[in-house]
Amino acid sequence: MRHLIEPMDLSSQETDELLDLAGAIMEDPAKYAHKCDGKKLATLFFEPSTRTRLSFEAAMLELGGSVLGFSSASSSSAAKGESVSDTVRTVSCYADIIAMRHPKEGAAKVASLKSGVPIINAGDGGHQHPTQTLTDLLTIRSLKGTLDNLTIGLCGDLMFGRTVHSLIRALLRRTNIRFVLISPNELRVPDYIREELKTNRFEFAEVDRLEKVIGELDILYMTRVQRERFFNEEDYVRLRDSYILDKAKMDLAKPDMIVLHPLPRVNEIAVEVDDDPRACYFKQVLYGKFVREALILNLLGVESC
Repeated sequence: MRHLIEPMDLSSQETDELLDLAGAIMEDPAKYAHKCDGKKLATLFFEPSTRTRLSFEAAMLELGGSVLGFSSASSSSAAKGESVSDTVRTVSCYADIIAMRHPKEGAAKVASLKSGVPIINAGDGGHQHPTQTLTDLLTIRSLKGTLDNLTIGLCGDLMFGRTVHSLIRALLRRTNIRFVLISPNELRVPDYIREELKTNRFEFAEVDRLEKVIGELDILYMTRVQRERFFNEEDYVRLRDSYILDKAKMDLAKPDMIVLHPLPRVNEIAVEVDDDPRACYFKQVLYGKFVREALILNLLGVESC
């Protein structure tokens, strides 16, 4: 039995094979429509979610399986004080695989130690979000044709952004990736990420203005400033509008640059950008469903990859 707690749980080869399987599902979804007949996915979401939870549920349903679970801690026994360990041990009796989101870092790892079925980390606080990383990798590979030789700008909340942390670590396994880290000083990437970049000898730059560097980028990965990660409302209000991608900034970018965003968007990407062919964040959502289908098949041992 395997779990997926962070992107590095999969080797480079396993990641590539998983992306290949996701691509195969995209090409011929009917071939996989009954692979999970009789299987049940439990979605345990102790923190609000739209895309991640529904994409997991859509993925399992399209594979022929069924879904149970809850969408907030308040609608589970966590509201009565039940521990994550006890919840997971209970749900393991009902389901074949669990996707879990929790606001506390490390909660998914704790769950994996107690679960009788595979655990997929669907986001744990500001720490890791491996299925979003797989989604990002599939999107980049599908749209750019490669995961190597790219300059990627990551913009916004780089301190608390678990999607940013996971994506950087996954791309450290690739060749000739240059990172441009765009954030206010208060929201720079954590020291451990910076040290990993240095240790692995990847080129990176830290800047505070998007318009200075947007013309260099092959990929721009936007993130929102996350109100739920702040202890101080004044700090959130001060930083929330630090970076807004609009048509004027897009005019400075390469014709083939792509814009990604893990969503939800607040106002960091102007609605006027949505009609630009380089805006690929809604395509990214669709890729997420296929990559989660591939992951469910893999962890259940239904389809080798």
